[in-house]
Amino acid sequence: MGDAEHVRQVARGAREAAAALAPLSRAAKDAALRAMADALVDRSAEIIAANGRDIEHARSSGEAAAMIDRLGLNEARVRGIADAVREIAELPDPVGEVVRGYTLPNGLELRQVRVPLGVVGIIYEGRPNVTADAASLTLKSGNAVLLRGSSSAYHSNSAIVAVLRDALAGTEVPPDAVQMVPGAGRDSVKHLMRARGLVDVLIPRGGASLIQTVVEESTVPVIETGVGNCHVYVDSDADLDVAERILINAKVQRPSVCNAAETLLVHAAVADAFLPRALATLRAAGVTVHGDERVCSYADSPSDADGVVPAVEEDWTTEYLSLDIAAAVVPSLDAAIEHIRRYGSAHTEAIVTRSQAAARRFVANVDSAGVMVNASTRFTDGGEFGFGAEIGISTQKLHARGPMGLPELTSTKYVVTGDGHIRT
Repeated sequence: MGDAEHVRQVARGAREAAAALAPLSRAAKDAALRAMADALVDRSAEIIAANGRDIEHARSSGEAAAMIDRLGLNEARVRGIADAVREIAELPDPVGEVVRGYTLPNGLELRQVRVPLGVVGIIYEGRPNVTADAASLTLKSGNAVLLRGSSSAYHSNSAIVAVLRDALAGTEVPPDAVQMVPGAGRDSVKHLMRARGLVDVLIPRGGASLIQTVVEESTVPVIETGVGNCHVYVDSDADLDVAERILINAKVQRPSVCNAAETLLVHAAVADAFLPRALATLRAAGVTVHGDERVCSYADSPSDADGVVPAVEEDWTTEYLSLDIAAAVVPSLDAAIEHIRRYGSAHTEAIVTRSQAAARRFVANVDSAGVMVNASTRFTDGGEFGFGAEIGISTQKLHARGPMGLPELTSTKYVVTGDGHIRT
């Protein structure tokens, strides 16, 4: 069997499983999730042994220590993955929720209700915990899932999926509701992206190049997630203590995630008062600032030793995911908005200001999935928003935008009930 046909065979199995899964009760799905969580703990040694093979390969390939740490699993981390599955079981079931409903003038009863998307393909990089998270979220929302993780975690992902499928065998959920896309090479990804008619939607989770490749080459509909060139704008009427606190949290608290700040914009009217203290605090936190000419003028000298280097054009579009930040002085609120429009990724932007008028203008004119007023960009997150777990953060406008929780993994259908009604 060729690689393409093998992928399509797996997708057909997922489609059959999706049809069986869609009408199941919440109780049946939650029981399956709990069985999955128990199995992860019971077979943790097996998962950790498989992960060891990935770790060994990563070390021999010269991967950075931070990447190896993200990849690694131990008993505590596996228990954490299992706990996350149990938390998803406790979330409300979106399937069957009535989005709107009313009686038409002719007596027909109309309801718009949530239904599963069907078969969801997820292409992702890095951490193997995403395998269990994605499987759990899609199952809870009534979908079958095809998982294609990175080759760096191939053995870990394979072991996790095997454990989850074995757990499902003893439940009402068919095991084919959770499957890995066969193959570890790039061709298997391409075949998945071409499985239109068998796969209903693809969700890429990873860096800009992965997302761009999936969007440009897939014939299956794609929900874009993740790339975050997030801005913090310090307005002329900002409380500078608040601005400094928000900036440091947005950049330093967890720099390797998509909702971390990557660009600082400061109004010229407060640059003299704010930038010297902000640069000192950023430098103390180990952050390198890629500054425009005005920003660099506040450093002792534009050198790496002082934590400030001259910015180049590509810095304004870069998602660093590290202790780096681009910084510029802007002459006005409108200039800040224009900078964000030109260089931003439509993820999350923040304004720090005491002016309600400035805040309203910023909110109205910045076209991003999340807009923060006097709050850190780090709050764009399904858990922080009270949604529970999320599959990713959508930066597009169709179907879903922002943190994608369980409702965003559903579509809707209209149910119309009559009493022998005919249209005249």
